[in-house]
Amino acid sequence: MHPAAWWVWALGLAVAASSTTNPLLLVLVLAVSTSVVLACRGDDPWARAFRWYLLLGLLVVALRLVLHVLVGFKDGEHVVLRLPSLGLPSWAAGIEVGGTLTAEGLLSAGVQGLRLACVVVAVGAANALADPKRLLRALPGALHEIGVAVVVSVSVAPQLAEAVQRVSRAQQLRGGAGRGLRSVRRVALPVLQDVLDRSLALAAAMDSRGFGRAREVSAGARRLTTALSLAGLVGAALGTYGLLDTTGPAVLGVPTLLVGLLLVVAGLRAGGRRVQRTVHRPDRWGLVEWLVAGCGLVVAASSLVAARLDPVATSMPLQPLAWPQLPALAVAGLLVGAVPAVVGALDGGRSR
Repeated sequence: MHPAAWWVWALGLAVAASSTTNPLLLVLVLAVSTSVVLACRGDDPWARAFRWYLLLGLLVVALRLVLHVLVGFKDGEHVVLRLPSLGLPSWAAGIEVGGTLTAEGLLSAGVQGLRLACVVVAVGAANALADPKRLLRALPGALHEIGVAVVVSVSVAPQLAEAVQRVSRAQQLRGGAGRGLRSVRRVALPVLQDVLDRSLALAAAMDSRGFGRAREVSAGARRLTTALSLAGLVGAALGTYGLLDTTGPAVLGVPTLLVGLLLVVAGLRAGGRRVQRTVHRPDRWGLVEWLVAGCGLVVAASSLVAARLDPVATSMPLQPLAWPQLPALAVAGLLVGAVPAVVGALDGGRSR
């Protein structure tokens, strides 16, 4: 499957997670992301790294709770625990370390951490499902250099984990595996050598393919590209803010976002003219890709519409404390986001 389709789907889940503080919807986002990854991922190194994103999300939630216990704003009526408190000076904005912990404050901190964890897991799902090297081929020419840096940085962690596993397995077969600091020293040097060899091979491959060569363009063309890209990014930022802010004017939402995206596309096309590159066997965008990307867009659209129509149902009720609701529109959109689990599995089985 085209890697960009998975990224569109994952970004839709990230938008859905960032537009709600309802823990039931956030748990559903995690369930959809995990189920699709388990059904569609392959045996590549980046696919096996998804569990680390889950652990990172768990760490984010724990860290957010710890920060609330230490320096969080303690409000609410339902007292859970009373800790010793220490008031900081006035120049520290009167922050109080410790103090009384309430159920409202802990739930608010936990939900905020869970929302960020859902965004992290959604990005991890895209990394686990989309081949970063194939994604680089699909990027516009203007983003080719940036795309190479991103792909190399994304590929480092899975390749490093694979190198550690390979070296450890080789030492176990030779009967030289140990424990403690001695085993770390035995593994670290071969892994470092493997990483250096991979880096030199990548640099040689990029140099042999003429990476970095570009056409000469006029100063006017460069200024036009810069102006279009800058205006498009500003418009996209304002449009995104207008979508997330339910109290803002309607013209600041979808219209501004569409104009900004059109300007960004125009800037990318203008900047891509100076880059000459060839692609062997380019990835095709077919019906399956449209379906997967469409599911991500449905998830994002349904969550944004639900947040605008009924913001109370898409948030955690804290004042007064109550059980969160389940908005039907947001739930239906997230269930549509789970459709790629079936589509991707069928497509993978057919390709095998």
